Amino acid sequence: MIEVDSTETGIRAVDSAKTTMQVDVTDWTPRDKQRSLSRPVDATLTGTASELRFPPVLVVAEQLDTDTQFELGSDVGPVDLPSAQYLVRVESGILAYVRFDGAARLEKPGYEQAVLSFDDITEVTLGFRSRVESPPETITVPETTDGLATALSLLSAGYRTTTPDRSFPTMHGHPPLIELGDELDVPDAVVEQREAVDVTLTVPPRFDYLFPASSLAHYLGATVRTESNVTPTLRTPDQTWELPPLPEFPRECAALLRRVFMLDCLVRNAGPHGTDLEEMRHLDTLGLNADRLYDRSLAARLDAYIETPFERVSDELPQWHLSMYVDPTLDHVETLPSLLRTLPNVFLPSSEPLSGSERLTRSLDDFYRQREASVSVDLVDPDLGPGRVHGWLAPGVPIDVFKAVPSAYTNRLKYYQQVSESMSVVAVLNDNDMAEEHAEAARIYRERATELDLDITVREHLSTDELAEVFETPSDLVHYIGHCEESGLRCRDGHLSISSLDESHAQSFFLNACGSFHEGVELVKKGSVAGAVTFNKVLDSQAARVGTVFVRLLMNGFCIERALRLARRRIMTGKDYAVVGDGTHTLAQGENYVPAEATLSHRPDGAFDLQYEVFSPSAHGGYFQPRLPDTEQSHLIGQTTSHRLDRDTLVEFLNLANAPVVYDGDIHWSKELVLSSDE
Repeated sequence: MIEVDSTETGIRAVDSAKTTMQVDVTDWTPRDKQRSLSRPVDATLTGTASELRFPPVLVVAEQLDTDTQFELGSDVGPVDLPSAQYLVRVESGILAYVRFDGAARLEKPGYEQAVLSFDDITEVTLGFRSRVESPPETITVPETTDGLATALSLLSAGYRTTTPDRSFPTMHGHPPLIELGDELDVPDAVVEQREAVDVTLTVPPRFDYLFPASSLAHYLGATVRTESNVTPTLRTPDQTWELPPLPEFPRECAALLRRVFMLDCLVRNAGPHGTDLEEMRHLDTLGLNADRLYDRSLAARLDAYIETPFERVSDELPQWHLSMYVDPTLDHVETLPSLLRTLPNVFLPSSEPLSGSERLTRSLDDFYRQREASVSVDLVDPDLGPGRVHGWLAPGVPIDVFKAVPSAYTNRLKYYQQVSESMSVVAVLNDNDMAEEHAEAARIYRERATELDLDITVREHLSTDELAEVFETPSDLVHYIGHCEESGLRCRDGHLSISSLDESHAQSFFLNACGSFHEGVELVKKGSVAGAVTFNKVLDSQAARVGTVFVRLLMNGFCIERALRLARRRIMTGKDYAVVGDGTHTLAQGENYVPAEATLSHRPDGAFDLQYEVFSPSAHGGYFQPRLPDTEQSHLIGQTTSHRLDRDTLVEFLNLANAPVVYDGDIHWSKELVLSSDE
């Protein structure tokens, strides 16, 4: 769902996740007529204009009669488009399209905006598409392994194609939901939307096989069958592969999924939506021909991919974005579609108790030794598989992993189905000793208020009733700055236990208070999606350092887990902070659809080495272009690019990047790093 409104300078589109795109338009005159865009969109409008100005993101112009493409990514342009029929794609938080006939020019003057201009006033059709996906239907299955196998066979109905383009994040929607019931009930729409794929995955009739097989089956569009006393087997019309049994089975599924997905990401560039992808060179190493493979069936591509020596190029492709550790029980069957939305590895949970000495080693801070007796959460050391981000949907509280809660995923859908309104933030200061964090957080919120359509409320010294009202009133983020004890969050007249709330209407939260883990979990159970919490007591000064960086990252498009992971680097006791709920949840959009980060080091010869990375768990399979000199090729999201820069080039990059930079052991914002270097 997208709402499109007129503004003083042009047009603004807002989706149900409150993601906003502002399009500034010169000489705009609306027209009643509509024109097809040949792309799925949520809203369109037609008018005449001489110039359109978008956020400075990746822009791709496609000639509709020849499939010729012109890209404007890391370069400023200009790119002159000869007279033809065009569809221009703008890769922002909301996907935008522009359809027009004639000649035009694309450029990014000063990287401040992406500008599409015409010599004369030209008729254009604008289309907007939200990246928020709603489940198409609900499948009802019995509480049996066969019931789950049937559901897994149908979840690929969310994919829009069986070509390699299915690896684009825009080409797969939310899978159908699963509901447990007495009888099988599959809506006709699910059957119609699922494209037939001649791949079969057969496993023993056990949940500890079906759960780890879920992501692989989902991407392959496989029919999942159960058979007693069988070796797990993957079949196409021409090949059969036996997979190892437990305990190796989950990791083999993860390895196969990464192989097929990554090779689809490379082969798809032979299709109409391809780009000049740097990683394409790996196909030559593997002896794969993208032109031949692109039009072949998914089953035929699987045959070709499995026969290749993938290990030769594996380390040069992005690490898998997300791994979930799921207790394979009936209680988690209905959560699976929401997990599979981002195509994670699904592993069986395994952990060991985390000893005090291990905690000291991980924390590296003498402060731990002084407060070991005050530990309020029994942490475990999880056995982690490959992945950038890890989530735990199982008993126990793991370190370095977000603690998933089933209700987080149903809550997430609820918020996305609401009517778009201004994003609302409530900052609560219930501790005068942390006033510095409060003031800095309020400044950051207000800094982003205009471009994010942000409604900010600042509250101080609340009573238990007043704080309860804050959580029970609809908002997008509650940032509580204060203290927490066993009886709840400290207020001026006592303590608020979240269990006393009727319901939480705070979409996300940051309880920057000592030992707030249990209160955060309760907020998710009461209606929130995700939030940041602490395991133990934290120093006020350290809480302030984490809090201000976390807020800034969150307001610039980082998902909650990634924002907290970066913010924790500011202090030595960062392991005390964690995320509960859906850690992949993103609250606000940044300038780019997927936010970037950089790591900088100063060389003895005066030059600088820069590691640049664009990553988000929800954008796996996408691509980006670095805003750096001589970087005309695209890279897969999750890939790290390396650059050697002189001081002038570095300063130019830092002024444009608007991104966090890790330098000299701390996190700095790019423009502020430039200012500090001039002092």
